[in-house]
Amino acid sequence: MKRTQKAYRTVGKKRNKFLPFLVGGIFALAALFALSLFFGRSVSKKVHANPSVAMLKDKWKTYDYEAVYDISGALLEKNPFNNNTALTYRGYAAFYLALAATVPAQAQNFIDEAVRALRLATTHAKEKTLPQIYYMLGKSYFYKNSIFSYHYYADMALRYLLLAKNSGYKSDDISEYLGLSYAQLGMTTQSIAAFSEALLVRESDTLLFAIAEQYFKGEQGAAAKQYLFRIIQRSDDDFLVMRSRALLGNILLGENDFDGAEKEFEAIIEKNDNSADAHYGLGLVYESRGNLAKARAEWRKTLRIQVNHAEALGKIQYYR
Repeated sequence: MKRTQKAYRTVGKKRNKFLPFLVGGIFALAALFALSLFFGRSVSKKVHANPSVAMLKDKWKTYDYEAVYDISGALLEKNPFNNNTALTYRGYAAFYLALAATVPAQAQNFIDEAVRALRLATTHAKEKTLPQIYYMLGKSYFYKNSIFSYHYYADMALRYLLLAKNSGYKSDDISEYLGLSYAQLGMTTQSIAAFSEALLVRESDTLLFAIAEQYFKGEQGAAAKQYLFRIIQRSDDDFLVMRSRALLGNILLGENDFDGAEKEFEAIIEKNDNSADAHYGLGLVYESRGNLAKARAEWRKTLRIQVNHAEALGKIQYYR
């Protein structure tokens, strides 16, 4: 019993010795947190109290787009008119923040601000900087078009990208953006021309597929096939290969090459049995051969995968 009491006293002493250190540590952490909070607010106040173009450019060089966005905003608060540098940097920063945003509402707000700031920047921009502003404004409209589901800005993207290009601005991706914008507007011939120009700068399997798709829409299946064959033979992207096989299968169906189409659809199903379009295409192959039992079986598989597949529904109803 005495040993137990002694042990408790020993533990109690140790706790008593440890307690001041614990309390001191908590106070130290609290003080550190308060200091960091104060410092953060001080820096924020300093940015808004003494923003400068030099500070703006320094942050831009380190890719600190949030700081660029804040500093340019502070500069514009002080001088909302004739502050073209701040407008330009704010537009650029907003564009990159929109791309990085994970919340759709944030992306929308940033891309709207990018368009607003850059459009204002074009009114007083120097001749040497104007082409780049046009380029960034064109890209901003392109991404605005993809972010907003019910609004279409491909025409505005095209307008400013063409202004940039015709002003002599050089960028590896400008022709690709032009091709995509033309495609969104249904301007197939222009889209193919822009994509073909982009291929001279940088070839990619995605770009090859985009060209093939436009040739298909332009009813130039033979030209489309050449690009699809290249993707299927060399690409490591299974998803893109399956998309290419599906498009190739549809082209071969149109050419009455049913054996070739069957081969492509079977290859897709071997990789992914849940491809509604591949099962639908295979049903068309069986239909062409007069095997309606197999055709209906494939269309039923299509509807199990995708209940609202309009073409499969039409076929099932037609052959009831």
